[in-house]
Amino acid sequence: MQITTRVECPEDAPATRRVHMAAFPGPDEADLVDALRRDPSWLPGLSLVAVDDAGLVVGHALLTRLQVGDGGGTGDALALAPVAVAPEWQRQGVGELVVRAALSAAEEAGEKLVVVLGDPGYYGRFGFIPAGRHEVTGPFEVPDAYFQVLPLAAYDGGPRGLCRYPEPFVAV
Repeated sequence: MQITTRVECPEDAPATRRVHMAAFPGPDEADLVDALRRDPSWLPGLSLVAVDDAGLVVGHALLTRLQVGDGGGTGDALALAPVAVAPEWQRQGVGELVVRAALSAAEEAGEKLVVVLGDPGYYGRFGFIPAGRHEVTGPFEVPDAYFQVLPLAAYDGGPRGLCRYPEPFVAV
């Protein structure tokens, strides 16, 4: 069966929610996606789904706006979160496919920087590196290797500083 990626359409929202509910032990990630859809940080062209031959949504990767810094290096960046794959499709490359599609869409949109909180062994394959190497810090108490950044083609050395996630991330 062939898996393809595309920008999520509004009518995909229930199927996307089902993927998140199946992929995680509770509703937090699904609720986060729903809350982000109503938030100013939502960027419709940067919510990507993976679909099977029948058009069934089997994966999702979301990039939303966040702010970095509060001084001279202040600027926009993107947060990659959440990412989900339906359990029956996990460990078959669907997650990698949909994340690469989301990162390509961000690159095409002229974005500079993507941040992610996650396993460096997984996200390293996309080019993510510890955020501290670019003077970017996160609001979370995690080992440095887990808070990561990916500079995109438009990256010009900034933004730098503390990431300020949109309200839905804080409320979850």
